[in-house]
Amino acid sequence: MYLCSMITVEICAPSLASARAAKEGGAQRVELCRDLPCGGLTPSESDIYECVHTLGLRTHVLVRPRAGNFCYTAAEVAEIERTILRCKELGVHAVVVGFLTDDGRVDVTLTRRMVQLAAPMEVTFHRAFDEARQEPLEALQAIASCGCTRLLTSGQAPTALEGADVIRRLVGTTGVKILAGSGVTPLNVRELIERTGVAEVHGSCKVTLPDGTVQTDAVQVRQLMDNIKSI
Repeated sequence: MYLCSMITVEICAPSLASARAAKEGGAQRVELCRDLPCGGLTPSESDIYECVHTLGLRTHVLVRPRAGNFCYTAAEVAEIERTILRCKELGVHAVVVGFLTDDGRVDVTLTRRMVQLAAPMEVTFHRAFDEARQEPLEALQAIASCGCTRLLTSGQAPTALEGADVIRRLVGTTGVKILAGSGVTPLNVRELIERTGVAEVHGSCKVTLPDGTVQTDAVQVRQLMDNIKSI
């Protein structure tokens, strides 16, 4: 967590190297994952351990066993449960999950089950929300009823800035913290915060390396944080 005038910055780190870069840039909270080009998948256990215990970062772990939709088989649900329990053992601060029903609504039963399993870790409901075929406030209320701590959303738009009007509607309507993410950069973060009223933002601050690997850039992390200091 990094506080600038009460704004919390979360850096999406798709590898341990990215988590290191986030820390170098001044970040103290990351969402750890892998395979960012497909939307992110569950990171390795070794990366989780290193992020929590060696880097000392507040670590939120994406728990997503595969790419694609957010309707999971019984075997996949069992894998998610095992991962959540292992995250708890490893000292993770929060897990990031998302579940939809076959008709595209927030899966309240499964979400509530995972929140209960994860306790006392916090639970973030991720951008599965942005694919829900459900009115945004109705979907948020469903998430709140499950006990989730926060919602990561782009306002059901391709980027958070494009979805700013929807995000503003969500802020403060329930006890769920709204974490604005997707397309957040050092250049647009101030506008996003001012237009939405969010107290938390989520960005990858990524660059593509010569080998095609996507990695967090420490310079961009620092720039993003510097650009919101005066808000």
